[in-house]
Amino acid sequence: MSENKKVIGEIKELLTHNAKSYMMYAALLVIMIVFQIWTGGLFFTAGNISNLFNQAAYVAVLAIGMTLILILKHIDLSVGYVAGLSGAVAAILMEKAGVNVWLAILIVLAMGLVIGFIQGSIVTKIGVPAFVTTLAGMFIFRGLLTRSLSGTGTIVIDDPAYKALCQGFIPDIPGNTSGIHIVTMIIGVLLVAAIVAGQVKARNNKIKYGFQVTSFPVFVMGMAAVSVVILIVCWMLACYRGIPVSAVIVGVILAAYSFMLSKTRLGRYIYGIGGNEQAAELSGVDVKKVTLFAFVSMSVLAAVAGILYSSRLSSATPTAGNAFEMDAIASSYIGGTAVSGGVGKVTNAIVGTFVIMSLTNGMNLMGIDISYQYIVKGIIFIIAVAFDIRSRKIMNN
Repeated sequence: MSENKKVIGEIKELLTHNAKSYMMYAALLVIMIVFQIWTGGLFFTAGNISNLFNQAAYVAVLAIGMTLILILKHIDLSVGYVAGLSGAVAAILMEKAGVNVWLAILIVLAMGLVIGFIQGSIVTKIGVPAFVTTLAGMFIFRGLLTRSLSGTGTIVIDDPAYKALCQGFIPDIPGNTSGIHIVTMIIGVLLVAAIVAGQVKARNNKIKYGFQVTSFPVFVMGMAAVSVVILIVCWMLACYRGIPVSAVIVGVILAAYSFMLSKTRLGRYIYGIGGNEQAAELSGVDVKKVTLFAFVSMSVLAAVAGILYSSRLSSATPTAGNAFEMDAIASSYIGGTAVSGGVGKVTNAIVGTFVIMSLTNGMNLMGIDISYQYIVKGIIFIIAVAFDIRSRKIMNN
C-alpha cells in the first residue's frame, strides 16, 4: 500500500512540475472527447481520423519550421503565401507547362530555398527586423500568387502522383483480404518498439551520469500509455485504408528536425541564441549563419506545405495561404514554445497542431460557422500564451 502511495505521490509531483508540458495533451484529449460527444460519435471514426491527419499535414510542416524561428526570437509572417504561391507554381508547371511532377516539386522546393535565403539575408545582413521583412514578403507573395493565377483562376491538378502526396495511403501487403491494413499495424508495433527502446536508453544514460529519473513503475506506466495511444490510432487507420502518405512525410520531417535540435551542434546553437544571443555570439557561435539557416529552412518547409495543401485540394487557388502563418504560430505556442524564445520542441508543436486542427475538424463536423471558429481559435491561443507566461513567472519565483 505504501508503495502505491509513493507512486501516486510521484505522479502528482511529476504533473505539478511539468504542468505546461502535460497541459497540451490534456487539452487535446478534452477537445477530442467533447467533439466525440457533440458530433454523435463521428469524430472518432477511422475515416475522420485519417482525414484529420491529411488536414493537419500542411500546418504541421509549417509549425515545425516556425518553432525554429520562434526559438530564435524571430517571426515569419510570409509563410502562408509562400505556401500558396508554391502550390500555384507547381500547378502551373505541371498543368500548363507540361513539366514532370517530380521536377516541378524540385523547382518549387528550390524556389522556397531562394525565398528563405533572400529574406534571411535581409534580416541578418541588412538588419531589417524579421517582422518587417516577412510582413513585406507576405504582401509580395500574396501579389505574386494573385498575379500568377489571374489569367486562369483556380487550376485543377490531375497528376495522380502529385495528388497521392496528400490523398494517398501507404501500400499494403499484396493479396491481403483480411480487411485490416497489415503494414500499418507492423509500422505501429515498430514505432512503439523504437520509442520504448529510445526512452530506456535515455533513462539508463541519465542514471549512469547521476541525473534524477522517475521511478521504474512510473516510467513503465508512461511508456504503456504512449504505446496504447499509438496502437489504437494505428488500429483505427488499419481498419480504414492505412497510414496516409502525408503522415509519413510529416513523420520524416519531424524526425529529422527533432534529431537536429536535440542531437547536433546546430540544435544547441539555436537554443543558445534563443536563450541569450549576446552570450552565444561571445562563445563563438555564428549567429547570422544560424539565423539564415532557420529562415531558409522555414521557406523550404513552406514550399512543402504548399505542395501538400494543393495536393489535398487537387487544385491551386488564389486564396491558398490565407492565415496559414497564424495556424503555424498558434500551433508552436500551444505546443509550449516560449514567447521569450530559447525554449521549444518540434514534437510538441505537432501536438499543438492537432489541438488547432481538431478544433477545426470538430467544428466543421458540427457545421459551425467559420467566424465562430476563428473566435474559438483566438481564445485557445491567448489561453495557451497566458499559461506559458504565468508558468514561467511561477518557476522563476
